[in-house]
Amino acid sequence: MAASIVANLSPPLVANGRQQPLFRTLQKFTLFANGERQGHVSLVAKSTGESSESSSLSIVKSVQNVWDKSEDRFALIGLGFAGIVAIWAAANLITAIDKLPLLPGVFEFIGILFSTWFVYRYLLFKPDREELFQTVNKSISDILS
Repeated sequence: MAASIVANLSPPLVANGRQQPLFRTLQKFTLFANGERQGHVSLVAKSTGESSESSSLSIVKSVQNVWDKSEDRFALIGLGFAGIVAIWAAANLITAIDKLPLLPGVFEFIGILFSTWFVYRYLLFKPDREELFQTVNKSISDILS
């Protein structure tokens, strides 16, 4: 199954007195020009990848396998209900915090301070960037192993 995208594009950009290409090499898409009208070009892009229906069917099959193999279905139902309640409670908690007059501004200020510290600590200098890269790779390997 292939998906299609239709787009109307304006004329190519002009920079330094010459036209710049609007598209570069696309590996997963095939483009077909449908025609030109008033300086616009209509393009159709068709995806050649795997369809979303097959991935959704595999998810349904894996859930059915877990349900069929489970000996304690009551616990699975309770776990699902607890997950839904937790998501609902978290959404309401965020809404309640957002309605308080002082806390959103304080949290925003804390976020700005932390972001500034992170940029200074890990991104500003090359040895620090390498340290961050090593820390991230170590964390990923710890999670995957």
